[in-house]
Amino acid sequence: MIFRETPLPGAFIIEIERYTDERGFFARTWCQQEFESHALIPRMVQASVSFNKHKGILRGLHFQKAPSKEAKLVRVTRGAIFDVIVDLRPDSSTFLQNFSVNLDMENRNALYIPPGFAHGFQTTANDTEVYYLMSDFYEPKYASGVRWNDPAFGIEWPDDDRIILDRDREYEDFSMGLVEGFRGY
Repeated sequence: MIFRETPLPGAFIIEIERYTDERGFFARTWCQQEFESHALIPRMVQASVSFNKHKGILRGLHFQKAPSKEAKLVRVTRGAIFDVIVDLRPDSSTFLQNFSVNLDMENRNALYIPPGFAHGFQTTANDTEVYYLMSDFYEPKYASGVRWNDPAFGIEWPDDDRIILDRDREYEDFSMGLVEGFRGY
């Protein structure tokens, strides 16, 4: 695997190294030792799949509030997404900055999202499936989010007719009260 740090410290795009022959290719997508060598959380305790029927579905921006220290590894197994993370760590030099990347079934890249980040995506193809690994168990009492188009983040989403769940559409704008627990992350 090839680990490329994004402009937001601690977040990485992880590319696969393909071993190809006439049959196709083989590639490793997870290795505890390699994650440890890059100082990433190597313990993943939960996996989820998000299937999205239509292009333009927007999910997020979600995060788990402190004391959760949930990291995510996100990969597209079918279709394509415009994936976005926002640094919500008040002590970070990139606090409130965002990073976006296109993940799809062709590039097979993954995005590692450290604790203290909000995450969301918009599908850019029909029938898109997103596979997640998480380092912490989901706890409904810590589930939270911020509005996908909050001007505090300046995210430039793809122009599309969007399909957004009311819960995601109605998240509040960013406030320091939402992230005070992320100090020291």
